[in-house]
Amino acid sequence: MNTSERPKLRRVMGLPQATAMVAGTIIGASIFVQPSEITGQVPSIGGVFAVWLVAGILTFFGALVCAELASIYTQSGGVYIYLKEAYSPSLGFLWGWSMFWIMHSGIIAAIAVIFARYSAVLIPMSHAAKKCIAIAVIVLISTINYLGVKKGSTLQTLFTLGKVIAIVFIIVLGFVLGSRVPEHFVTEGIGSSEISVNSFFLALTAGLFAFGGWHMVTYNSEETVNPRKTIPLALMLGTVVVTVCYIAMNAVYMYVLPLEVVASSKRIVADAADALVGRGGGSFMSALVIFSTFGALSGIILCGPRVYYSMARDGLLFRWVGVIHPRFRTPHRAIIIQAVWSSILVATGTYKKLFTRVVYTEWIFFGLMAIGLFLLRRRSYIIRGFSIRKFPVIPVLFIISSFAIVANQIISDPLESLFGLSMVLIGVPVYFLWLRKSKKEFDL
Repeated sequence: MNTSERPKLRRVMGLPQATAMVAGTIIGASIFVQPSEITGQVPSIGGVFAVWLVAGILTFFGALVCAELASIYTQSGGVYIYLKEAYSPSLGFLWGWSMFWIMHSGIIAAIAVIFARYSAVLIPMSHAAKKCIAIAVIVLISTINYLGVKKGSTLQTLFTLGKVIAIVFIIVLGFVLGSRVPEHFVTEGIGSSEISVNSFFLALTAGLFAFGGWHMVTYNSEETVNPRKTIPLALMLGTVVVTVCYIAMNAVYMYVLPLEVVASSKRIVADAADALVGRGGGSFMSALVIFSTFGALSGIILCGPRVYYSMARDGLLFRWVGVIHPRFRTPHRAIIIQAVWSSILVATGTYKKLFTRVVYTEWIFFGLMAIGLFLLRRRSYIIRGFSIRKFPVIPVLFIISSFAIVANQIISDPLESLFGLSMVLIGVPVYFLWLRKSKKEFDL
């Protein structure tokens, strides 16, 4: 079959679907479950709002960096493509290596487990049954995405719309019913409200992780209508929507509950619901988290295989991984291997150690990606469909924040950090062995 005759990805994602992917992938379980990590570090109302606002701004800066890069390169693959083009294929390979074995698959496994745990609140089940439910939801969403990107993106859009409506409902209900609470924004009992630079930075790091996934829409460039304009706009709209939702949700929490309770709560939506309508908050929260995690999984499962497809097309992965289904026009084999590996991580329970040890390393790649933008701007032949207005201020701030996150992690837990880095760096000899193998096959 000639290259021109091979099945190609189908462009069906417009601005609504792309924006839904940005917002829906970011909004997972964290904003509904445990904002206590941030409130515990910055025990003041102003401090909490400042952390969420700064985290949103820095995420928006990262989205702008991705927006300019997405307007230059319209191939599927996102960060993989940007690193490969700005530096070398080896750095792109390391991103894809880390994605598949640890970061992306680990995120899928972790969110699927959260989905199962909260399903068990509504329908009690054994530990083994929870694992089966987690694997089943991975298989279900993967199957939907196997059958076509339009089906997957439509599902993502519907769930994102549902999540945003639910958040708006909670915000309105919180302020309306919360008016009956005797006191609002209560800070008594929280102890010292002094905030150190270190505690603010630790809280900011947690906030930035709550915004994780903002870049994933760039993986689907070849399935996006007019990607040079659509993806930049979707990145900006999506991150703004999420930032507003996060700040408003925290405002409701602190309006209804004393700051001391917000700082210690592990089930913040349930506690807020209990304060408003009495008992039953646990079931309400569980249903909301189930809905939210399903929507987040939909976007994450949709995005990942496009990176593996691009790597295979570039000869950095087995060619068969990059085959496009002749009917559904999806990278169906990449979808299958992602589903299989994520399910194995769920079944063995190894996802948690892998994910928590290595998740911070993606910020190394984000920082390098932003530096790469400077390198690409020096190339005269580069044509940009979108340009950052406050260049170079915005990319520089994002670079500093990215490497500050990494430095903070290494200082806080050097042994775990070295373990995580070593797992990523294993990809270096694998890359060169792959090149040697490919060269031998070519010579034959």
